[in-house]
Amino acid sequence: MTLSSKLQEDLTNAIRQRDELRRDTLRMAIAAAYNAQKASGRELTDDEVLQVLAREVKTRRESIDAYAAAGRQDAAAREQAEIDIVSAYLPDLLTDTEVEALVKETIDQIGASSPRDLGKVMAALVPKTRGRADGKLVSGMVARELASRDLAGHDSAGH
Repeated sequence: MTLSSKLQEDLTNAIRQRDELRRDTLRMAIAAAYNAQKASGRELTDDEVLQVLAREVKTRRESIDAYAAAGRQDAAAREQAEIDIVSAYLPDLLTDTEVEALVKETIDQIGASSPRDLGKVMAALVPKTRGRADGKLVSGMVARELASRDLAGHDSAGH
C-alpha cells in the first residue's frame, strides 16, 4: 500500500469515527500532496509524499512559534496536535547524536575540510536526513564541524 493510499484510508476512518481534528489534518496533508503531484505532473513516490509531509510539519512548527509569541496558546496547541498526527507517517526522527555521527561520516566521505565545503556536505547529507532531522540543526552541525576542522588544519599548518 502506498503512503498516499494509507493517508486516504486513514482519512476515511477518521470521517467514520467523527474525529474532526484527524480528518481536517489528513485532508490538509492529502491536499498538499495533491498540489505537489499536480505541479510535478505525475504520481508522487512515497519518498516525495514524505517530503510533502515533512514540509507540513515544518510549517506547523513555525506557526507554533508565531502563535506562542502572540500569546495564542490555543492555536499553538492545535498546531502541535496536527504535528503529532502528521508525524506518525514520517520515519522516526534522528537523535542529535545520530545526526552528529552522520555529519562526521559524510564530511569524511567527501573529504571536506573548511566551511567553504558546506554546500557539498549538505548536498550529500540531505537525502540521508530528509524528514528525519531539522535542516537548520543539520546545517548548524555541519558548519560547526567544518569550522573546527578548518581551525585544526590551520593550527597544524602553523597559522
